Amino acid sequence: MSDVLELVEARLRTSLGEPDARAAVTFLGTDRIEVLRFVDNGVLRYATLGMSAQPMADPTSVVADPLRGPRAELVLSVRGGRADTDKALRPLAVLAASPQVEGVIVAPGASLDVGEPLWPGAAFTSVLVAESGGLIEDLELDEPMEPVRFLPLLPMTPNEAAWKRVHGAEALQERWLQHGTDLRDPLRTGVPLS
Repeated sequence: MSDVLELVEARLRTSLGEPDARAAVTFLGTDRIEVLRFVDNGVLRYATLGMSAQPMADPTSVVADPLRGPRAELVLSVRGGRADTDKALRPLAVLAASPQVEGVIVAPGASLDVGEPLWPGAAFTSVLVAESGGLIEDLELDEPMEPVRFLPLLPMTPNEAAWKRVHGAEALQERWLQHGTDLRDPLRTGVPLS
């Protein structure tokens, strides 16, 4: 499956340019997850590399299909120079390893929580998984493999995450839009929810 990761890295480079830094994390019993950092006009983009090596399996399946199933990588975009967001590398790797470790399928609309700030001083411990296809086009693979989707992550405060559980992802995204929330601001506060 290393050829899948080579294709994924090539797509990342085509879409975002050359990475200026990369780090690797390996968790016991999982494949290695890398996080690449790209700089684009003051915006830092962190992209995982390794999550898509294997398809995500339905946790209720007795046997995981080695070819069929959704594949994804995660992308976090934040404004540079305002916080120590490079410390988000490990939490991102944890999220990218969650399909292997916890048997979850990461899909748009899902909430992922790391249980601690995404970086020092961050008001965010979780992210909302957004729809793919915007910044980085989905990567088509040979049949019967599904395309690799590059899923944007939108940091959420604990209150936003709780509100999203009640009202849904779409309602939270509408609330952010109504208030002109800069989701790339690593120092932003929570959106008004009442």
